[in-house]
Amino acid sequence: MIIHPMSHPLNGVSPLQHLGVIAVQGDDAASFLQGQLTQDFALLGPAQGRLAAYCTAKGRMLASFVGFQRADNEFLLVTSRDILASTHKRLSMFVLRSKAKLRDASADFDLYGVAGSAAESLAPDLREPWSRAQVGSATVIALYPADGQRRLLWAAQVGQAAPRGPSLRDELWSWSEVRSGIATITAPVVEAFVPQMLNYESVGGVNFKKGCYPGQEVVARSQFRGTLKRRAFLAHSSGQLQAGDEIFHESDASQPCGMVAQAAAAPAGGWDAIVSMQIALAQNGALSVGQPQGPGLSIEAPPYPLLADV
Repeated sequence: MIIHPMSHPLNGVSPLQHLGVIAVQGDDAASFLQGQLTQDFALLGPAQGRLAAYCTAKGRMLASFVGFQRADNEFLLVTSRDILASTHKRLSMFVLRSKAKLRDASADFDLYGVAGSAAESLAPDLREPWSRAQVGSATVIALYPADGQRRLLWAAQVGQAAPRGPSLRDELWSWSEVRSGIATITAPVVEAFVPQMLNYESVGGVNFKKGCYPGQEVVARSQFRGTLKRRAFLAHSSGQLQAGDEIFHESDASQPCGMVAQAAAAPAGGWDAIVSMQIALAQNGALSVGQPQGPGLSIEAPPYPLLADV
């Protein structure tokens, strides 16, 4: 078990400049999203947000979102800015005759991450991950915690007062994202994973009872036929880590056994990451990053239970 001394308490408010917003509007907005993403948007209630993935026909993740309904026939999808344009373009190709319009609404909204006692003060009753509340004119969504510290996503139209709390450095928020165990898809890992390789089915990112969407057959087959051989774990290394880095096991230097999905500098030193790798090798033998002789990597279990039966 990796111990992270909280010498820099995870408490405060951080602007999320690395995230952007795709707005989906129109009479068919809900049904359009229902047919494209891994989560159920047709039954999305006012007290709920959604974690969702957008996949290729082969089930590989092109993007991930935190989504919610902002108004009648309007949904907002929060995603990584570095893939927003390509994701917006691809999704728009499939609107066809649907009464739905997509636009990059990043300039219209401010996004903040709120952690620790600042999160307690802002929304004391909002605790279940992906639950949603309206706080003044802002939408607030509960995220998975990081090492026991509460975390929230705050979204409001530009010009609204920012959430109250001490300033939280960007790198600490990035580290909290890693420690939550919920990876966000960014450019280096587009099409690298099916949702279960990042444990999305265990953290509310996949609904197996909804209708068709791109990659559904592959995602369902991975779940029900026991073919999944890779999972997401937390990891730590003394060397620098970044998304897309390959992971090697001592038993086979010829090919990687996993990949770094997301990484951040750890306040106590070194780097922490979410890695997706072969389950059989995760806790058995020495691991290295980047190359077989690269920096060592230690692994720990994800900070939430995995869904064994759906």
